[in-house]
Amino acid sequence: MYRKSRKTSCAAIVGLLSLILFLSACSGNAGSNNGGAPSPLPSPSPSTDGGQEQAVAFPRTIEAANGSVVIEKQPERIAVVHWGYIESILLFDLKTVGLALPFTKENSSLESDNYKPFVDKIDEVVVVGENTTVNMESLLEYSPDLIIAGSAINAEVTDQLEKIATTVVVDEAQTDVWTNWPALVTKFGEILGQEDVATDFIAGFENKIKDAKEKLADVDGNVAFLQIRDKVAYLGGTKTLTPYYEKGLGLKAPDDSVMEQGAEMSLEGLAELNPDYLFLGYFNYNNPSMAAVSDEWEKSEVWKKLKAVESGQVYGFNGALGMGYGPIGQSYGIDAVVEALDK
Repeated sequence: MYRKSRKTSCAAIVGLLSLILFLSACSGNAGSNNGGAPSPLPSPSPSTDGGQEQAVAFPRTIEAANGSVVIEKQPERIAVVHWGYIESILLFDLKTVGLALPFTKENSSLESDNYKPFVDKIDEVVVVGENTTVNMESLLEYSPDLIIAGSAINAEVTDQLEKIATTVVVDEAQTDVWTNWPALVTKFGEILGQEDVATDFIAGFENKIKDAKEKLADVDGNVAFLQIRDKVAYLGGTKTLTPYYEKGLGLKAPDDSVMEQGAEMSLEGLAELNPDYLFLGYFNYNNPSMAAVSDEWEKSEVWKKLKAVESGQVYGFNGALGMGYGPIGQSYGIDAVVEALDK
């Protein structure tokens, strides 16, 4: 397996911890080489009171999918029950937070090195759901004074949530975390009265992208990203992997209509795409003893004749992070891509 890029070092973890913040699950081993790191993101700064010293105005009215929601005072116990919102909420100064996870707690990224700077500054992190399902009993026990939900993901339980605490339902059609986490972070800043945290982080991320793009300006050829799971692989599309393509690092995608949306990808389909550079986003990156669909591919003559394979331009990285949709995972992905291609 192509677990590491050709210049991979443990500096990625060190760099990410000091620089930051999709992670999308999971620590990574690829990162910045000496002198080759993109500009850092603003580091999460510990707050002794969860941001309570900020001069913010409450009550405030938030326009949400469930109407105009009045938040009477600055929330202290916040539950985020949309499993895709985890990375974005961890950027903020909080004393305590309840989270619904995409997987089980044991298989989540909460204790990973990439999440550590953000989790460690929060006094209490409570799991109020696993495998995308909200656990109402755990949520009640957590006793939030504010719940943040999504209009699509949490549609079936919104009525129940509103009976527990003040609930802001983010309109996922307007604020799409899957393709535009900065919009979600901006919304969270408005909800929490921490607009400055949102603004600073987004600005830092944009500077990181700008610096990285300059480093990769001379990359010649097209680049494809594959999610590698146990029995299937998925091509990452330009619409979802925006940090890497036109609106981000400026990498060139293979000239094929499938590139916009991405798709499930067979080895034969990959051969037709035949990219010059290939990133394999392993979802078993931290446990290579687990199966990966590419294990069998690599034994094939079709694989061996791929341009990227023949030229030694295949790079492995943490797919749960680097091919994710959130700020933590995407920051890791940018570092991994720069480390691989900035030669």
